[in-house]
Amino acid sequence: MRLIDLPRAWTITIDIIAWFIIHMAVVYIILRIPNKCFQYSSWLYREKWWERGGNIYQYIFKIKKWKKYLPDGAELFKDKGFPKKHLKEKSDKYLSVFYTETCRGELTHWILILFAPLFFLWNPFFVGFIMIAYATAENIPLIMAQRYNRHRIKRILELKRKKQGNVYAGSDH
Repeated sequence: MRLIDLPRAWTITIDIIAWFIIHMAVVYIILRIPNKCFQYSSWLYREKWWERGGNIYQYIFKIKKWKKYLPDGAELFKDKGFPKKHLKEKSDKYLSVFYTETCRGELTHWILILFAPLFFLWNPFFVGFIMIAYATAENIPLIMAQRYNRHRIKRILELKRKKQGNVYAGSDH
C-alpha cells in the first residue's frame, strides 16, 4: 500500500537516484557544519559503557579484519572531505581534527539511516523494509568504524598528554 504507484522499472530507477541524492545532500550539508558543533561529550559521540574503550569492536566484530574494505567518501568531496582510512600523522592538531571528523562521519551515517522510511512512499510495503535493512546494513559498519577510530585516537591523545606532562614535570626540577 504505497502512496505513489509506479511501474517496477521506474520504482527501481527512482530508488537508485533517491539514495544517490540523499547521500550527496546529507554529506554536503554535514560537511558545512562548523567543527565546534561536534562536541565529544554530547550524547551521540561519547563513549558508551558497553563499548569498553572501543575494544568491543575488535573482540566481538573483528573490525580490524574488514575496516580496510569500507569506502571513504572524503575522496568525493576533496574541498571539504577529510580522509579517515589511515592516520597520516600523529600531531595533536591532526589527531584532534581526525577525532572531530569521526563525529561528523558518525552523524552523517545516522542521518542516512533516518531517510530509509521515505522509500515506503513509492515502493511496495516489503521493499520499504528492505530499504530500511539496506540503510542499516550499509551505515552501521561505517558508524562502528568511526566509533572504533575515535576510541583509538582518544587513547593516543591521552598517552601523548601523559608523556608531555611527565616531560614538563621532570623539567621543572
